Amino acid sequence: MTCQQIVRAAIRAIPDFPKPGILFRDITPVMEDPAAFAAAVAGLEELLEGIEWNAMGAIESRGFVFGAPIALRAGRPLVLLRKQGKLPGRTLAAAYALEYGEAVLEMHLDSLEPGDRVVLIDDLLATGGTAAAAAALVKQAGAEVAAFVFLVELDDLQGRGKLAALGPVFSLVNY
Repeated sequence: MTCQQIVRAAIRAIPDFPKPGILFRDITPVMEDPAAFAAAVAGLEELLEGIEWNAMGAIESRGFVFGAPIALRAGRPLVLLRKQGKLPGRTLAAAYALEYGEAVLEMHLDSLEPGDRVVLIDDLLATGGTAAAAAALVKQAGAEVAAFVFLVELDDLQGRGKLAALGPVFSLVNY
């Protein structure tokens, strides 16, 4: 089986969660099964082949889970992009829309250098709002987005279209 097939087989579909009519794709089993987790990391690494990058920007919170082993094995820094108020010290901030309201993503001011090429990683691409805010943080730092990488992409929500002008978009599993 390929990495993609192993990961897809581990993802659980939960109907009517968090509300009726929604089919929730639960990636928890991917992280609970060492073989599936290893396949997820390896599959995400394969998506990055040929991409020049020197920093991994991991989006809270499951982006940390998948970004850390990739950055470690590549010998590159892991930059944490967190919800507002979670980082000490001076930060850059970018707001993004939620279904009901707005949220803010932050990054330490000194995490990136101008000219850095950053891979932005998260577990899920839905509408693209969070990833677009992450790209705005990278740009504020004078760096550039080398690629967006996601474990799962929900095609019907069209997040890829929102990100396409900001950098190449790669997903291991699409629904």
